[in-house]
Amino acid sequence: MKYKLVELKRNLKPGHVYRRSDLSRLSNAVDRHISALVNDGTLQKLHGGLYYFPTESVFGKTPPDEHLLVQTFLKDDHFLLTSPNDYNILGVGTTQLYNKRVVYNHKRHGVFKLGGKTFTFVSRHRFPKKATPEFLLVDLLNNLDMLAEDPEFVLKNVSTKLKTMDLRKVKKNLSQYGNVRAKARFHSLIKQMEDKPNERLSA
Repeated sequence: MKYKLVELKRNLKPGHVYRRSDLSRLSNAVDRHISALVNDGTLQKLHGGLYYFPTESVFGKTPPDEHLLVQTFLKDDHFLLTSPNDYNILGVGTTQLYNKRVVYNHKRHGVFKLGGKTFTFVSRHRFPKKATPEFLLVDLLNNLDMLAEDPEFVLKNVSTKLKTMDLRKVKKNLSQYGNVRAKARFHSLIKQMEDKPNERLSA
């Protein structure tokens, strides 16, 4: 068993996240070997049958890359990893820092703790490959009621922000990814802008 355990260690790559099924292809006694590797600190158990072979830095063992962690958990690379903190780049008055990671995907729905971090998996039929400013604005409108900021204050700033954005791109993202409330809020903001003769829209 000791020789087989050494062979398994030799095949592990630092920084990689493994499922039990991945390790079973490298071992003839996978559960005993995993137990031994977790006990000696070679592997870290992240969630259920999910394990991490950490890399070493001057500060100690580094945590797993979040994208790789989610990809291995889902067994799929078709997902979008975001956070409410991403809204802050829009400059619409969101300044809170949230310890929350949101994963839009096709397979899972619910809250899971992976490697000491909490991920909220949201099952969606459609989501972009990248969180563009236009998508983030729509996603903000989707989730506005769940944020700590005053919704009316944020909406006022969104109205100002829209004057600097490509409304065609915003409307495309709204059509593809916006919920009913987001669409209602957006159209209300556009109507307010159109009612002001001195405002110019780039639609």
